[in-house]
Amino acid sequence: MLFKTTHRNGSMALFFEIPCLRLWARLLHSMDTLLKVAVVGASGYSGEELVRILVGHPHTQLVALTSRQLAGERMGNVFPRFEGLRYSDLVFINSEVDAIVAAGTEVAFLALPHGLAHEFAGPLLRAGLRVIDMSADFRIKDLAVYEDFYGAPLKEPALAQTSVYGLVEVYREALKEAKLVACAGCYPTSILLPLIPLLKHNLLEPDSIHVSSMSGVSGAGRTAKVDYLYAECNENIRAYGVPKHRHLAEIEQELSLAAGESVCISFTPHLAPVTRGIHSTIYAKPRAGVAPERIGAVLHEAYARGGFVRLLEGNALPETRHVTNTNFIDIAWRHDPRTGRVLLLSVEDNLVKGAAGQAVQCLNVMCGWAESSGLM
Repeated sequence: MLFKTTHRNGSMALFFEIPCLRLWARLLHSMDTLLKVAVVGASGYSGEELVRILVGHPHTQLVALTSRQLAGERMGNVFPRFEGLRYSDLVFINSEVDAIVAAGTEVAFLALPHGLAHEFAGPLLRAGLRVIDMSADFRIKDLAVYEDFYGAPLKEPALAQTSVYGLVEVYREALKEAKLVACAGCYPTSILLPLIPLLKHNLLEPDSIHVSSMSGVSGAGRTAKVDYLYAECNENIRAYGVPKHRHLAEIEQELSLAAGESVCISFTPHLAPVTRGIHSTIYAKPRAGVAPERIGAVLHEAYARGGFVRLLEGNALPETRHVTNTNFIDIAWRHDPRTGRVLLLSVEDNLVKGAAGQAVQCLNVMCGWAESSGLM
């Protein structure tokens, strides 16, 4: 588009026209350099959140949205809040590997329930794509543990051994060269980020760790089950997945790696009457001789570079409303001299830092972009 002034001075018209030509040329060039990405299984809550982020991402071009139920539908019709925005005319295609590859995809996000990612990850990797999986299918390295927690053997066990766990704050360097990323789960993120630095520095008794967490209803996915109807969830809090929630498998795997020894914890998740957000309260005993102030010092050292981990100071305690729709995780800690325990508290948005935002943060690291690209 060229803008021309009605000024009588012809040079003034030229002044406006040339910069506009240059701008247009830059825009055309940028379209050629954008990374082409696809969202496989884009109809769920995490998939929709991923679309929201990618609509505003400065370095990516969304070339494919897949859904077996929504094939042929415009994105703007499926998600009316995106109508009139970038990609609103993009049409959903069938969830087929050949169609995803034919769209020119370079990186594929898998926003699928556990047990389905194997249908796509292997073929897409073999086709030369990089894959960021948001399910649990490739997080667990011990295949017997996966089968124990998920009730079925992993279909592509070799891929689980080569995947990089998608928690940027812990695996930043490994993610730079990753071909397959297994994004950390929502509950695990809220538990691992407060605990891993402390276990790495041998500050806590691993067998003393107990966790109580609460999650918004969107954590159950876009599913029409009685347990998640409004009338069942509103004005009600209930525990579930007791005593062996599936996320324990990856939580204990990563805590054991940090501690250098086997770690087994108690974890009780609860369903809270909110749409989104996770709040975790962690209880642990410091090792003998560990001064309470050492806890805070190690957390500050671990997360001094800022990023998306915010350590709360003074009397502030984490609240889910302060992280909703963001990729931040807020963490606070307290020492209880009466019991001798350390309390660690964290909050995050389960659909962003616990899912879609986490995936995009991993992408940003993989591509060498600013970690905050598309996420602020």
